[in-house]
Amino acid sequence: MLNIKKLWKNGKTNENLEVRIESVKRQKMPKHIAIIMDGNGRWAKKRSLPRVAGHHEGMKVVRKITRLANHLGVGALTLYAFSTENWKRPKLEVEFLMKLPEEFLGTFLPELIEENVRVTMVGHKEHLPKHTRAAIEKAMEATKHNTGLVLNFALNYGSRAEIIEAVRDVLIDVKSGIMDPNDINETSFAQYLMTSELEDPDLLIRTSGEIRLSNFMLWQLAYSEFWFTDVLWPDFDEEHLIQAVEVFQKRSRRYGGINSEES
Repeated sequence: MLNIKKLWKNGKTNENLEVRIESVKRQKMPKHIAIIMDGNGRWAKKRSLPRVAGHHEGMKVVRKITRLANHLGVGALTLYAFSTENWKRPKLEVEFLMKLPEEFLGTFLPELIEENVRVTMVGHKEHLPKHTRAAIEKAMEATKHNTGLVLNFALNYGSRAEIIEAVRDVLIDVKSGIMDPNDINETSFAQYLMTSELEDPDLLIRTSGEIRLSNFMLWQLAYSEFWFTDVLWPDFDEEHLIQAVEVFQKRSRRYGGINSEES
């Protein structure tokens, strides 16, 4: 449970952040926030620590950001936790990353249940280790009736593979007569994607200073607002999330059109 009175900065209660949190809550909130959590390895290297130490520290940030997103009333929070390309990393690092969901959900699941958060996942679950899959499935089952924030983990996820798989499924349904080719449009195609139960992200956040999508939600992010920061993921905190939301709330989303004052 998020206790606003326990938000700290430099050893003191950050009263300014409390005010900003209450301010953004009164304005239009992004329904779906997606985050590319980048910079764990560089965070560890700067401290002469093994890369896995950065991943472990990053796990703590997930907990903080989930709490705040839920408090703000965000509908869904998608976290890019492991891509289809991440299997190329050193074996020991991959093995550590595959243990993190088990550790994270093992300690955080009771709070997620209490706070009405629903855990979901996008990605190819069948290729994950059994213990990783079991932890995710346990959390999904335990929270399936929750109606609050959707905490969606992108694990073993790659957007190009997702789109190709969706095209294959569409072709199968057309061939079998389930779908008429004339009925294929953006709305119907989106129902074949792994994110079919979620609205497209309103806001994408990427940490660590990298400015690219890295094969993440290429279809879904077509009209999302992007917010990039040089902050490494283990250093990302509540104030950074509020800053991203504040920027989002100041932007004018035109979806290819124009505002009335621009016409």
